Amino acid sequence: MTDNPTPTDDQPDVHKLDTNVPQTARIWNHLLGGKDNFAADRAVGDQIITSMPQLAENARLSRAYLVRAVRYLADEAGIRQFLDIGTGLPTAENTHQVAQAAAPESRIVYVDNDPLVLVHARALLTSSPEGVTAYVDADLRDTATILREAAQTLDLSEPVALILMGILGHIEDDEEASTIIDSIMAGLPSGSYLAMYDGSDTSEAVTEAVRIWNLSANPTYHLRSPERIARLFQGLELVEPGVVSVTRWRPDSGPVSLPDEIDQYCAVGRKQ
Repeated sequence: MTDNPTPTDDQPDVHKLDTNVPQTARIWNHLLGGKDNFAADRAVGDQIITSMPQLAENARLSRAYLVRAVRYLADEAGIRQFLDIGTGLPTAENTHQVAQAAAPESRIVYVDNDPLVLVHARALLTSSPEGVTAYVDADLRDTATILREAAQTLDLSEPVALILMGILGHIEDDEEASTIIDSIMAGLPSGSYLAMYDGSDTSEAVTEAVRIWNLSANPTYHLRSPERIARLFQGLELVEPGVVSVTRWRPDSGPVSLPDEIDQYCAVGRKQ
């Protein structure tokens, strides 16, 4: 990856992006305290926070789950290859940073189709000398392209961790979401993992926040019950503690305890 990429035909110029239409990656970046967003994104994010003040904290708690899940996969499960789809804008403790801190030789492929993510990913998602970090510009639904392009960096005959953090909520139909997961996992060998989280419909406040989100944001987002999220892991062996709130998945021990359950549910599953 180059340190200062020059826009090309397949890498858009950030100055030519439509800044008036809110985009999910940029809104989420704002909620996480990032700077890679525009006024339209901040307006939607702030409107959502007005109806659900805890959403920004929930975003950070969900991010902390990603860190714990990737650390588990690298440290305890011995995974050295990661396919992170719907990565969003780079922030602190990205998948490659967590994985390569545990195992410097880890290879990571990020996938997203947001033009702004493409610009920043090529500039910011670097790698340890021993490992590799690559980026694929593709839609979540285009699983054939994702697997084909990922194979340029990953050895798909060896276990891979598929990372789907907060992305399947953009797929309204459960059958379509399951088909996407199954299509990708079918291209990965036994011993591979799926790690994911998504928003749940377990509170009226979250439902209202998502309604506001969907009035302006692109793409829209759709909540699932914890039971529906669990069904997305059909055929996989769930890692303890199973499908739980992100705050309850293997929390770090220490003097600072995580808050009570939030309306983001997660799990990690292993392909047998």
